[in-house]
Amino acid sequence: MIDAEKFHVLNYIKKEEYTGSMGGMRYMLKKKEKEEGSVLEVIIWPEPYCYARTQEEKKRRREFELSAQGVREAADYLNAMYEEHRAEWEQAGRA
Repeated sequence: MIDAEKFHVLNYIKKEEYTGSMGGMRYMLKKKEKEEGSVLEVIIWPEPYCYARTQEEKKRRREFELSAQGVREAADYLNAMYEEHRAEWEQAGRA
């Protein structure tokens, strides 16, 4: 699980995509430009493939405010999605 209090990746995300995985679930956090300003986009998908090789329909996306609070909310979202779809992630990790 991601500890939201120790997940300090905001400055990194402002410049580069941040990727990680846990228990069969892969994720990416990145800055996304929109007409109304920048947001934090979170994308999750099942292992075993990287983002570029995973079919688009297997990816889930959500946006958050591009701020320290947004990163904490993203960490909470990642943890919740991991728990909610644990069987899917565990199955993907064995593929």
